[in-house]
Amino acid sequence: MITKIKQKGVYAVEFAIVGSLFFMLFFAVMIFFHVMFTWDVLTEVSRRGARLATVCQVSQNVGGPLFASDAVLNAAIDYDPISKESRMLRPLTKENLQISYLDYAGNTATTFTQIRLVHAKIVGYSYQLSIPFVDIPFLNSPSFSTTLPRESFGVTRYGYTTCD
Repeated sequence: MITKIKQKGVYAVEFAIVGSLFFMLFFAVMIFFHVMFTWDVLTEVSRRGARLATVCQVSQNVGGPLFASDAVLNAAIDYDPISKESRMLRPLTKENLQISYLDYAGNTATTFTQIRLVHAKIVGYSYQLSIPFVDIPFLNSPSFSTTLPRESFGVTRYGYTTCD
C-alpha cells in the first residue's frame, strides 16, 4: 500500500531558497551598477573641471601659485550651496577636485605665460558600499584625471569673460 507523504509548505521553502538567491544576485547587480555610476560621475567631473579651467580665467595670489577660481570648481562638481556638496554625487566636494596648471614638461607653471596644459584630478574621494549585514570600509576611488592643452583662459578679442 502506498502512503501519501504530506508536503505542506514545500513551495514556501523552495521560494525562500530560490528567492533569497535571486534577490542576493539582484542587489549585487544594483550595487555594481551604482559603483559604475559613481566612477562615471568622477570621470565626468575631472573632464569638466579640466575643460572649464582651460576656458575660464586663471587666478593668482600676489607672488603665489596659479589656481582655478571657486566658480570653476563649483561649476565642475555642480555645487549645491545648501549641502556644500555636489548635486551629482555625494559626498563629493570641491576639495576633491584638484586643478593644476602645467608647462609642457609637466612641471607646475608659476606664471601665466608658462601654462601649456591643464590637469584636473579627483583626490581623496571615498565611496561607502551599502551592503546590508556586511561592514565593508570605505572604497578609495582610483585616480581619475584629465589633461587638456591650454585654450583662451577667458580672454577673447572683446575682453575677458567670466565663468560665474
